[in-house]
Amino acid sequence: MASSSSKGYRTRLIHAGESGEKGNVPSAPPIVPSATFVMPPAHVDAYTDPSYDWTNHLTGAEEVTEYARHTNPTIRMLEQKVAAAEEAEAAAVFGSGMAAATAVLLHRLRAGDRLVLADVCYVSVSEFAHDTLAGLGVEVVRVDPTDLDAVRAAVRPGTTLVYIESPTNPIMRLTDIAAVAEIARAAGAETVVDSTFATPLATRPLDLGADWVIHSLTKYFSGHGDALGGAVVASAERIRGLWQDSRIRQGGVLSPFDAWLIARGMDTLPIRMAVHEASAFTVARFLEAHPKVTRVMYPGLPSHPQHELARRQMRNMSGMLTFQVEDGAQLARIMARQLRVFQFAVSLGQQRSLLFYIPAEQVGQPPFHLSEHALRGYQAFGGKGLFRVSVGLEDAEDLCDDLAASLAMLP
Repeated sequence: MASSSSKGYRTRLIHAGESGEKGNVPSAPPIVPSATFVMPPAHVDAYTDPSYDWTNHLTGAEEVTEYARHTNPTIRMLEQKVAAAEEAEAAAVFGSGMAAATAVLLHRLRAGDRLVLADVCYVSVSEFAHDTLAGLGVEVVRVDPTDLDAVRAAVRPGTTLVYIESPTNPIMRLTDIAAVAEIARAAGAETVVDSTFATPLATRPLDLGADWVIHSLTKYFSGHGDALGGAVVASAERIRGLWQDSRIRQGGVLSPFDAWLIARGMDTLPIRMAVHEASAFTVARFLEAHPKVTRVMYPGLPSHPQHELARRQMRNMSGMLTFQVEDGAQLARIMARQLRVFQFAVSLGQQRSLLFYIPAEQVGQPPFHLSEHALRGYQAFGGKGLFRVSVGLEDAEDLCDDLAASLAMLP
């Protein structure tokens, strides 16, 4: 029989973390909702011995399950699936994508440390860095990660972390992960990449030199909009340290039920991402050809200013795009009443297509915390009143018809 590492990607994703036992066992992995677990006598014998190594006990290196804040069989299964998806050594899962992001930031940063943060990033990460980390004495420096000279100037010796997204939420700007990671490494810093929009089907940042990868599992991994979760992927050594610092001390654990839902969604992730990409191409081309649409931003389109980088860095162009019209606020009001297939809602990555309008005025205010330079860059990249679109699994022609009906009502 072929080894697990020699099996195909889809096969590994479905079977990772699941029991290899034979006989009368359930085909679908069970949910284990217990908060505490009975100690095996051998484990009690081990940890009552004076020579017992408590380092392993407190870093998750042991396989014995004691308490659900530490781990749980359903949580462990999901972590192995996430690691398999990224073809990485290890992963740790959390109660939300933000819990995953803050776990890494709080684990690696102390007062006096320097964080170089992408000038445009997920709004809650921006707010956390500006308010919480800065309040704890961390120096937060914002930089446009597409400007490698600016990155070199910002990532001086003594920098601890460089935090980027690719593609960026919400403007679909890409970052050359390999180039930024090389700059960070030369300065002794680690690189963190939020790869939620891309998924491992598109980009595997660890292969490009990143040290940490963050995903909101709520989005494409779950795929159905019915579970909250987040994940951090890294080397086994880094995950052991994070596990102790975050799960045991901070307690941002994922519930077993949500873990089970996300794991179930992951079984179809490669298939879904192929459909998301194909339909997003259809919708993006439709919008780009529409006379009332002034701009479309989709990495798969040749019109995207970083299309060549997308072709190098992304194996799948994902299902996320943005577009603009002359009067976005008016179209938003029309769509909220007229859309029949799309849902006017936040979030992304689920089977239903979602669409949301972000007014130009909103991004110039807290909690985005954009500088004047960053705001100009945001707007130049398509961020002056944009519609963020998450293309789902419906028939692409129905999605185009739904958009056309609302656009037709725009003067």
